Amino acid sequence: MHKALSDFSHLDAHNNPAMVDVSEKALTRRVARARSIVVLPDVVMQHLQQGEIQTKKGPVFQTAILAGTMGAKKTADLIPLCHPLGLDSCKINIEAVGNEVHIECTCALTARTGVEMEALTGASIAALTIYDMCKALSPNIVIRETRLLEKTGGKKDFLAAV
Repeated sequence: MHKALSDFSHLDAHNNPAMVDVSEKALTRRVARARSIVVLPDVVMQHLQQGEIQTKKGPVFQTAILAGTMGAKKTADLIPLCHPLGLDSCKINIEAVGNEVHIECTCALTARTGVEMEALTGASIAALTIYDMCKALSPNIVIRETRLLEKTGGKKDFLAAV
């Protein structure tokens, strides 16, 4: 089933891009959690198993957490029709699972619009930072499965199927 253009929130009556007017929405507590997965080749994982990977640019995971947080805070500068939001909280958790690095970004605030894009951006920027910092060990790094895991607050909640 195809959606009509009128079903898209970021199009005006003339099908031109438009920022959504949220002025009539109620202020509510909104939380979103997103994940990105970075698949690392064995040569990179061997360095990881020895502890935090330290490169000339600094400690990989700590740098990725800082970059992801900065990215989440700057989402409106990166995604044209996103509302600029002052986040109350942005937490990034990074965990090695087998040959994968799971990055989860949780953003929260009280506002008239949700924080899904901020959580997705935070997870994505953290993943890109890991790629950038580890590419000298191997360019065979894959970033996959960036997705929204859950959101609460606003009109409807969402929980991703596992």
